[in-house]
Amino acid sequence: MFHKLNDYTHIIWDWNGTLLDDAWLCVEVMNGMLEKRGLPKVSLDFYRSVFTFPVRDYYRELGYDFSKEPFEEVGMEFMDSYNRRQKECRLHPEVLTVLEAFRQHGYGQSILSAREQKELQAETIDLGVKQYFEKIYGLDDHYAHGKTDVGIKLIKDLGIPAASLLFIGDTRHDAEVALEIGIDCILIPNGHHTEERLKLCSFPIIKSLNDLIAGL
Repeated sequence: MFHKLNDYTHIIWDWNGTLLDDAWLCVEVMNGMLEKRGLPKVSLDFYRSVFTFPVRDYYRELGYDFSKEPFEEVGMEFMDSYNRRQKECRLHPEVLTVLEAFRQHGYGQSILSAREQKELQAETIDLGVKQYFEKIYGLDDHYAHGKTDVGIKLIKDLGIPAASLLFIGDTRHDAEVALEIGIDCILIPNGHHTEERLKLCSFPIIKSLNDLIAGL
């Protein structure tokens, strides 16, 4: 259940897809890997309709056979290629305006991401937004199994009542994490999942990040 923004004191952001516009790069990297294996390439729309957590299931959907090559090797191949091009990614156009508006109105802000921790920290510095976040929590490996455990740790370390926290993400996994850790959530179809998939979740959907600050 989503209440009015003034019912919350702290915003927890997902990173990839929600703040960072990188779905297009995920498609380009994956298509290079698929082509090398003689598997069909995917479009951005198809990617957004099938991408899921754990990502092992997404790879299987695309035709990978883990009896022939271990998931760990495939996952690392993807991350190596992604990381070589990561600096091509930019924030969604409205991100800086929204982050600044929340800061000006006294909200705390943190990041909860399936991105590897050191790379996540570096990206927030490179893109000039690290100063907006009290805590930046990613995963300790590259395999994106999920972020519920990290979310539980983040809430504990923040020391803020769950009712005062709002999670903003772009995937059904974000909705699942919010339910599992007991906080409210808003979803936005600007990243890795289509609006149709997000509508299957129990949380409200916004069209644009700017919608968040319209009533501040």
